[in-house]
Amino acid sequence: MFTARTGRRRRAAVLAVCALAAGLLPLTTAGPAAADDPAPVPVDRFEGEVPFAAQPAEGIFTWGSDTDDNPKLEFKERADAPEGAKVLEGSYDISGYGGFSHDYAADRPAHDWSAHRGVRFWWYGDGSGRKLTFEIKDGGAHGEASELWNTTFTDDFSGWKQVELPFTQFAYRTDYQPVGGIDHVLGLDAMWGYAVTLPVGSKSGFAMDHVELYGKADQSLRAQVATDAAVYPVREGGSAEVKLSVTTTGNVPVEDAVTVEYATEGGTAGPGKDYTPVSGKVTFPAGTASGATKTVTVATTKDRERAESAETIPLKLTVTGAKAPAETPQVVVDAHGLPYLDAKLPVRKRVADLVSRMSLAEKAGQMTQAERGAVGTGGDVAAYDLGSLLSGGGSTPTPNTPQAWAKMIDGFQLRAQATRFQIPLIYGVDAVHGHNNLTGATIMPHNIGIGATRDPELAEKSGAVTASEVRATGIPWDFAPCLCVSRDERWGRSYESFGEDPALVRSMETMIQGFQGRADGSDLDRGDKVLATAKHYVGDGGTAYGSSTTGTYTTDQGVTTVTRKELEAVHLAPFDDAVKRGVGTVMPSYSSLDVVGDAEGPVKMHGNSAMINDELKGRLGFDGFVISDWNGIDQLPGDYASDVRTSVNAGVDMVMAPYAYKDFRDDLVAEVKAGRVTEKRVDDAVARILTQKFRLGLFEKPYADTSRIDEIGGAAHRAVARRAAAESQVLLKNAGGVLPLKKSQKVYVAGSNADDLGNQTGGWTITWQGQSGNVTDGTTILQAMRKAAPDTTVAYSKDASAATDGYDVGVVVVGETPYAEGVGDVGNGNDLELTAADKAAVDKVCGAMKCVVLMVSGRPQLIGDRLGDVDGLVASWLPGTEGDGVADVLYGKRAFTGQLPVTWPKSEAQLPINVGDTAYDPQFPYGYGLTTLTKVPAGGERTLASLARAARHVHDATAGRALVARARLIVQEKAGGRVTAGWAKPFADADQLSLGGDYAGAIGKLVAAYRAA
Repeated sequence: MFTARTGRRRRAAVLAVCALAAGLLPLTTAGPAAADDPAPVPVDRFEGEVPFAAQPAEGIFTWGSDTDDNPKLEFKERADAPEGAKVLEGSYDISGYGGFSHDYAADRPAHDWSAHRGVRFWWYGDGSGRKLTFEIKDGGAHGEASELWNTTFTDDFSGWKQVELPFTQFAYRTDYQPVGGIDHVLGLDAMWGYAVTLPVGSKSGFAMDHVELYGKADQSLRAQVATDAAVYPVREGGSAEVKLSVTTTGNVPVEDAVTVEYATEGGTAGPGKDYTPVSGKVTFPAGTASGATKTVTVATTKDRERAESAETIPLKLTVTGAKAPAETPQVVVDAHGLPYLDAKLPVRKRVADLVSRMSLAEKAGQMTQAERGAVGTGGDVAAYDLGSLLSGGGSTPTPNTPQAWAKMIDGFQLRAQATRFQIPLIYGVDAVHGHNNLTGATIMPHNIGIGATRDPELAEKSGAVTASEVRATGIPWDFAPCLCVSRDERWGRSYESFGEDPALVRSMETMIQGFQGRADGSDLDRGDKVLATAKHYVGDGGTAYGSSTTGTYTTDQGVTTVTRKELEAVHLAPFDDAVKRGVGTVMPSYSSLDVVGDAEGPVKMHGNSAMINDELKGRLGFDGFVISDWNGIDQLPGDYASDVRTSVNAGVDMVMAPYAYKDFRDDLVAEVKAGRVTEKRVDDAVARILTQKFRLGLFEKPYADTSRIDEIGGAAHRAVARRAAAESQVLLKNAGGVLPLKKSQKVYVAGSNADDLGNQTGGWTITWQGQSGNVTDGTTILQAMRKAAPDTTVAYSKDASAATDGYDVGVVVVGETPYAEGVGDVGNGNDLELTAADKAAVDKVCGAMKCVVLMVSGRPQLIGDRLGDVDGLVASWLPGTEGDGVADVLYGKRAFTGQLPVTWPKSEAQLPINVGDTAYDPQFPYGYGLTTLTKVPAGGERTLASLARAARHVHDATAGRALVARARLIVQEKAGGRVTAGWAKPFADADQLSLGGDYAGAIGKLVAAYRAA
């Protein structure tokens, strides 16, 4: 993807500015205080009594999506200050997100705000009409590990005005929580401060003064009534049991009686015809324990209609003495008797029947995908007939457990049951190397490592493990695999590619079968399969360095300039295979395509009708649906209505509009009514989407099948990941047979990536960008080495500062820290050089003893200047959570068998450099990889000739590649580590030919390399 994007990257951004867009609250201005109100309690006077500081001290501090988004603050004397002499003044120019916080001291107790009605402050308005978010923090250990609750106010006035925000208006944030939920109850007796999120847009400023607590609290601040669900589906003639509960802050008994009056009224069901009306009142007397429940029964009746769509029965609740539920619960009489509900009918007939019944608004809703964090508890799923939700990178439930994922997604699916035709949601996630948003899931090597294995069977198994873990949490759709052919390692997404050669990428597409099962889609309804996504269509791996216009990116989302022949041979070929494998969805790239000679110039892929409608759906015959990338249509030229029109007419069937889902749906409806998008185009898109929902079995089983939930992160799945990690290791140098290590050797381990699971797993791990440290459950390379050998033989000093005397061999594990997408582009604060600390560790250890250097990275790192001082060099890529796989090859439990999936350059000046280039003089060629535990065939060129003869008569891929592999070992041994341009080019060409099925041609190239060695 998607996989993430500028918007997603900014997803945290939309953090607060958009978080409550669905329920903006009116501005409350200060009124006269009641006689028995407690005296106001100051929080901030901005006279300097609270300094600019950050935790653990008490203080005011700024934050933002980048340094430019942090507002500038000062305490400034003003004659018009509402209170005291100074106010807080600030200026800002925010493109992502930004604001400021006041946190109480972390080493002192939280504050108690429970005696008060709300918080108020003076704000100097500019009349812009922009909305700002005010957030309060409760519970947890301190202000940055607390629950977040927020509301909004509107700057629609000029000059000073006192803004009052009653605590009853604050809502729990569903889009983001720093540590996950604590208890989801606004605990005003344990407050840690507040924050203000400033609006995105034009440069502006603000002034604020005298934040204080005001008014007297009432019980509605400490007690609330809730229902056990928002939607209660029942079969016609059945009864719904609506459970009402009362809870209090601190779980204390209610002080005063709480009453709930209820009545069935409104909705689409007919009283007396479809259900028996009910009304009445229930009372929770004073002293009732927190958590007490009472039940209201709503009985439906059977009518004479044999076939009906779903009908709703709202149960209106009027609460006295406590906070009422956030929304009115609805009983839903299930749709029944309609042809599309008949699982025995062919899918095409079910689809045709359902599409024929839907309104334009319902169809547009099916074409809309929203981010889970934007829809809160999910009321908009029914209100906007949404067809899909997603979790972007790092968008997780709280707690981040398999059970919580399943419960969350079931809750959203329940919302879809309140729509007229009860069309289930299709929920998607970027599980690009395992269920990587889920803590404790099995994390596979990134695709570049899978490409290094040259093992199609293993690629399929890794896809199957991912699919099983994803589906077990209720998610039926994965935005993977990435079929990009990475042509420049400066690209921040290069590790998402299987390699630089389309033949290698195509060979790894067995992963699609791992995800989906059989190509005809007949396995999709299984509890261990998911719908796959081929991305990013087309040419994203070929974007030119410096061509990106997205922020500070240099390569990602740029322009791919190719001839038509190059386009078909390099970038289109993998998608042709994916279509033949039955891939269910395809995602366009953010990038632009410029086909030489077509006179069109660069065309954004999200609006490229020639490539989506004509090529993908026409010539290639793709019958699934096309899903846009995160806010991908926003990058098209023109206004938003134009973006909608252009992308849908170009063939995009579902639009990922994470926070703009209302605008997309409404604008699409308007475009159709205006005749700028045909309803035929909409019907085609909806039919494609519904086809996959039926194939997935979602109409029959919309909720999570958790029968495999205990397998997530289990031994069987981790064994596959361990094997993948082992096979992905590429041995580039092995002077003096330094590898494999012996368990009896005393080993000195150093380097930044030896004991860092976050660096080892890379980007797209728990969060979009990933992060260093202990981010999930797994085994670091150091831990694995200590498991493989006696504890006394493996010592560790991260920076190599410990004494190096007395060791037999050193292992220095260095490389990159996590990144994703354009954030990782070289030139965007990144390069291909080791850090100074890593270089120092290599120099010290390799200067003191025999040494092996492991490169844990998403792309080649430049080490040519140190290569002569290194005995062993391993490209470890990003091996995932199973460091044991790396230890397996280091200690000889498994042989090194990996081959380079990309060319390893000598210098950054050589980039881009790829197999097949006319001038080709790399540090190590594509396909290179030494082995251990394998005897090299004797006989030299005579044996090569014999292998060449045998290859002319081989048509089986396994046998043919085995012949080439034997020849490759002979040629590598002859070279003895001396890589010259004359040797490297035919050697790399051989691997490309072998992957393409020309085994005799491959060995012929290897003979040429042998003679050049």
